[in-house]
Amino acid sequence: MSPGEKEVQFKSIAAEAACCTRCEAICERSAVLSELNGPVDARIMFIGEAPGRKGADRTRIPFSGDQSGKNFDRFLASIGLSRAQIFITSAALCNPRTESGANRKPAKTELANCSAFLSRTIQLIDPAIVITLGSVALKALKSIKPHDLILRESVARLHSWDGRVLVPIYHPSPQVLASHRREAEQLQDYQVVARAIKSLNRLEWALVPRALADKSAI
Repeated sequence: MSPGEKEVQFKSIAAEAACCTRCEAICERSAVLSELNGPVDARIMFIGEAPGRKGADRTRIPFSGDQSGKNFDRFLASIGLSRAQIFITSAALCNPRTESGANRKPAKTELANCSAFLSRTIQLIDPAIVITLGSVALKALKSIKPHDLILRESVARLHSWDGRVLVPIYHPSPQVLASHRREAEQLQDYQVVARAIKSLNRLEWALVPRALADKSAI
């Protein structure tokens, strides 16, 4: 599929998500899915939990505008990775809130309603490496292709999932950094992501001579 064809299909998915009203509790909010999520030809995809109230729900850019976004950018910078190289989406595309207006975890029904959007986005972008940020994102993949991974046991390890490399890591929120996965540990987790990317680059470069040889033989 050409980049142009991918762009057209992605815009169709994004437009469908923007009109979605399946989740009664959050249907008044807009799905965070647009060209601001990243390039459609990205080889690396990050999947988060859901847009944050002070973050992506406001800025329309995943992991931006709040402390989670600042932490995420810092972790990306630690391995020399830029947003221009990655596509970012989430298990739930709209911001779930409590009655008081605070962020909350997406309900099972909300995740189920968004599962088709996540599946179609992964299929279209076709990343070689998928990094899940937190347990909600990791569990969301089960609805697309079953796996038996648990975050605390599989964190920062390379796994095979749906023909791709899957790297589960923790969410970059301040709460997680304070209670579950400290900054030093998360920085080490991103080193595993860097190694996965390095291995991908070596593999793709190794295929270049073969591709050129096949082309010249035509």
